[in-house]
Amino acid sequence: MLNDYLIVEKSALPDYFIKVVEARRLLESGACAQVIDAVHAVGISRSTYYKYKDRILEPSQLTVGRKASLMLQLNHRAGMLSRVLGTVSACNANILTITQSLPIHGMANIMLSIDLSQLNRSVDDMVEELSAIDGVELVRLLALE
Repeated sequence: MLNDYLIVEKSALPDYFIKVVEARRLLESGACAQVIDAVHAVGISRSTYYKYKDRILEPSQLTVGRKASLMLQLNHRAGMLSRVLGTVSACNANILTITQSLPIHGMANIMLSIDLSQLNRSVDDMVEELSAIDGVELVRLLALE
């Protein structure tokens, strides 16, 4: 999950990483209409651009539109969903959708889609806090955008 990423100062990176970001900016801004024009403008090959274009993100790109999908399994007791939602709220996350199944054998499955753009702690910490709620049997992070 997030353990696969590092934050590295630009000066420690090979210059072609920065040039990939510059080429992407040229394309997104419309200054260059085609990839070949953007890579020529910054001085890298097309293969370098395509190899790294989806793997190099600026911090501003990491916070915009971050979303997660969580699956939780809760004991069927009064107030359980309220405790979960309170914990999500305390993490400053915003609920986008909630889907709850009918309780079977005393357990209810909940699917949450959450906007993480204002999250005030790590996703891992939020998952741990949800798991620590008495009556929450399972929390699984299904997807992270």
